[in-house]
Amino acid sequence: MMKRLKKPKEGGAHGHEAVAGWLFISPMVIILGLFLVIPVLMAAWVSVSDWTGRGSPFASTVNFVGTDNYAKLLTEPGLAQSDFGMSIKNNSYYVLLVIPIQTALSLFLAVMVNRRVLKGRGFFRTAFYFPSVTSSVAITVIFLFLFSTTGAVNKALHAIGVNGPQWFSDPKGILHMALGNMGIDTPPAALAGHGFLGNSWWQWLSGPSPAMCVFIIMAVFTTSGTFMLLFISALQNLQGEVEEAGIMDGASGWQRFWHITLPMLKPTTFTVLTLGLIGTWQVFDQIYVGTKGNPSKTTLTPAYLSYSSSFQNNQWGRGAAIAFILFAIIVAMTILQRIVLRDRKTLPKRKRFYRDGPPSAVVPATPTSPLVPTASGAQMDDSTPGEGDQR
Repeated sequence: MMKRLKKPKEGGAHGHEAVAGWLFISPMVIILGLFLVIPVLMAAWVSVSDWTGRGSPFASTVNFVGTDNYAKLLTEPGLAQSDFGMSIKNNSYYVLLVIPIQTALSLFLAVMVNRRVLKGRGFFRTAFYFPSVTSSVAITVIFLFLFSTTGAVNKALHAIGVNGPQWFSDPKGILHMALGNMGIDTPPAALAGHGFLGNSWWQWLSGPSPAMCVFIIMAVFTTSGTFMLLFISALQNLQGEVEEAGIMDGASGWQRFWHITLPMLKPTTFTVLTLGLIGTWQVFDQIYVGTKGNPSKTTLTPAYLSYSSSFQNNQWGRGAAIAFILFAIIVAMTILQRIVLRDRKTLPKRKRFYRDGPPSAVVPATPTSPLVPTASGAQMDDSTPGEGDQR
């Protein structure tokens, strides 16, 4: 009688590998837990408490206030809600202008630098990327000098007959400036009497201030180089056969870029838009070094408002609440962007391109002839000679 063989223990080797894996990642898990997870949990508690920054936030003197800090920002009229609404408005214009411009500019630079006919491509790549590795504080100080009242930008504008604005002292939005030049200085009653987050609709439609426009230009200048490298890497991974197929189909350069290159860059474009969205909503250091929210809070952002509420006004609960609201905004907009840019399951029909337009001549269809039965019972075309007609 044969002895039954014992099966080797499954998971013995895998168990040792799992233990070894956890040992390797344990230092990073500990670091993330100490410096990321625990601080986030502490900030969540601070946002629902009345902690003033003195002593421990878990002391017995610190009381739980629920959603009072959030209510003062979102629902209760007052200075806190007005400042928060102003910061959201300023940052919204910043996001709406920076992301499209920096994405389009970085893609344009990547396409230009990636061309084989361009000489000195390494030099241009370094030159375009250099602002991205320069200190943001140093670049902010340089832009403060360039856009000052007697700076180089206003002198250049004056040389061509244009009076430059007071970049860092005029609180009006550029849309209000444009309407003022057309003689519209008084807001309509429908826009002045109603609003959102403590600001009237007329204030929401003011546009970015000249100072915020400077920060928008600076953000595009400093971030386009980084995203250019991402697009260059994606362009170099594209298959040349697809481009050649477009050429064989008669597609022009613009048609190949719009219908072939750009759709294949969709994953990279999503990455660039996501990174740009996160970065623009978290703008802080330029505001801190440059204007500290002035003039008249037209450069105030949620990140700087959270800092000033906590470290300057000792309202740590309100500052933490602003941070969590900002986090929710970033997550919601990232999910929305993911839904909009998701891959569709349906495949588009292949397009054929014609340099001189589609052909207009249509070949008429050949009419079918009636079938005539033969003596053998088979059917034949009466236009074709049968065996009896052949000589």
